[in-house]
Amino acid sequence: MKLIVIALLGAALATQTHRLPQPGVRYVPSPQSVVDAMLALAHVTADDVVYDLGSGDGRIPITAAQRYGARGVGVEIERRLVAESNDNAAKAHVADRVTFIHGNLFDADIRPATVVILFLLPRMLDDLLPTLKRDLRPGARIVTHGYDFGPSWPPEVSQDISGLNIHLWTIR
Repeated sequence: MKLIVIALLGAALATQTHRLPQPGVRYVPSPQSVVDAMLALAHVTADDVVYDLGSGDGRIPITAAQRYGARGVGVEIERRLVAESNDNAAKAHVADRVTFIHGNLFDADIRPATVVILFLLPRMLDDLLPTLKRDLRPGARIVTHGYDFGPSWPPEVSQDISGLNIHLWTIR
């Protein structure tokens, strides 16, 4: 009897460790005009690796690959959106240049990134800031949509795109 209980508990724990926590926010896609402006603000080139943390339907990495020839990586916690992103990349003929990871953006290895795109709530940006400053190399650019990092790290450039704000920082 003890072995059965231990086996069942072990199976339950194994199942739980493979499940990701539910996102604390609802997916809201960035309008394509904002995506285009964010990538332009970051001066994306074919030499860049563009990470989108909380990548939703994949439009940012896909656009970076289509328009600039960059490599793109999206990290998304919702499995259905990862599948949708992969479908979108295939339809856009850039599946060889983009990768979508089903995972928690706070656990993502962002060290290869030269550009990081974020459309997150302020508390999430605050939680992510130490990782960005620690893991990104000098010259890497960060672009946010909507919110910034507050007065402790003001953006270098801010733009209004039809009433929506985007902001840029460069790791020094």
